[in-house]
Amino acid sequence: MCFLGFGSYFCYDNPAALQTQVQGDMKVNTAQFMSLYAWYSWPNVILCFFGGFLIDRVFGIRLGTIIFGTFVCVGQVIFALGALFNAFWLMDAGRFVFGIGGESLAVAQNTYAVSWFKGKELNLVFGLQLSMARIGSTVNMNIMGWVYSRVQDLLGSTGHTTLGLTLMIGGVTCVFSLTCALILAYLDKRAEKLLCKKQGKTGEVIKLTDVKDFSLSLWLIFIICVCYYAAVFPFIGLGKVFFIEKFKFSPQEASAINSIVYIISAPMSPVFGFLVDKLGKNIIWVLCAVLTTLASHIMLAFTFWNPWIAMCMLGVAYSLLACALWPMVAFVVPEHQLGTAYGFMQSIQNLGLAIISIAAGMILDSRGYLFLEVFFSACICLSLIAVVMLYFVNHLTGGDLNWSAKKREKLQKLAAAEAEEQEKLRRQNEDDLAKLRPKDHISLRNRYLSRLGAQLPANYYSHLSTLAHRSVLK
Repeated sequence: MCFLGFGSYFCYDNPAALQTQVQGDMKVNTAQFMSLYAWYSWPNVILCFFGGFLIDRVFGIRLGTIIFGTFVCVGQVIFALGALFNAFWLMDAGRFVFGIGGESLAVAQNTYAVSWFKGKELNLVFGLQLSMARIGSTVNMNIMGWVYSRVQDLLGSTGHTTLGLTLMIGGVTCVFSLTCALILAYLDKRAEKLLCKKQGKTGEVIKLTDVKDFSLSLWLIFIICVCYYAAVFPFIGLGKVFFIEKFKFSPQEASAINSIVYIISAPMSPVFGFLVDKLGKNIIWVLCAVLTTLASHIMLAFTFWNPWIAMCMLGVAYSLLACALWPMVAFVVPEHQLGTAYGFMQSIQNLGLAIISIAAGMILDSRGYLFLEVFFSACICLSLIAVVMLYFVNHLTGGDLNWSAKKREKLQKLAAAEAEEQEKLRRQNEDDLAKLRPKDHISLRNRYLSRLGAQLPANYYSHLSTLAHRSVLK
């Protein structure tokens, strides 16, 4: 399960690890380079709503995982062939196909985890899956430049052929993940026979009509999500050359510092998840994460301090925000609308990333890295404004987003006790009403005769026992 997403996350940031080589070999500007990330996001603007439906209703978890894993493999191969044939439009097409499988594969991975580990070590499993995904991104950042150098030594020159072969070698990780999907399908099929285990379901119920019922708090959470991630993922996509040009790092040093966000996220995400669970106060955690991210971008933009400090701060803040922000949706949305809310959140996140990626490339081409960092800082400021608004809206409406974990647990117990008491009252009222129901003329006559001592037919007593049996079932 952990290795299902390894190839997808490894290849997602192939462009970031090879930014200099892609732009040089394919002769494209930064805006065209960033379109590789935009084309990944475009299909997921829509597929976030249908990935769970396809797994639940159409393919099933086993076949669905294999199909989405195949899309990831085919997409990476098309991406590499685009470089081999010096056709940048084909590279864009490959990223589009890759995106069709990437996000839906993550949904399938989570569904497998819930199916196998619900009620046992589920939080640990989610933490391990997230850590493995971040390790995939980290390995990519630090190894793809080295692979390109070895292929270059082998061929004796640089160029689009060298780039294409490097990307094809990177695609081996996607084949590895597809192999894991096949093995997992076999194990799940075997468990179904031996343990009488059903196929996993995502639990998503998507109804787009629910969007009109979303609260202001939820819309503010969406704004925080879009504005925050718009200043993280596109920055990492352009970060390698930024560190080379501004801080005069070598390509290897630039790759290492650009991957530190993912390195920190791997161990820290489970730790922060545990802390937020135990302490509550989700809005305060999100506020701390956004302020820390803003500080790191300002340091990178306006100072020449050691960038390792700012990037480590960004890694910590990124891990903290993910643990505190995404669970808040469950606090402001009824359970039957959760699938729609999370689908919509992912959808607008991908829409924002697609647009911001292209905008970031255009800003870099026309104005340079300083303006780009100011742009990212402005996005974080919008996210900060939304967090402050969320705090006051939650306070004024009496919401529970900023409760401590102890208070939330106490009130949940009180609510459960109150619901149980209301259920008892409802049942008692039903019993009282049943006693007051008018009897038909036959039952009145039989009751009168029984009091006189007359012999009643046997079916009268069986009729009474049937009624008694039904009342017990009720």
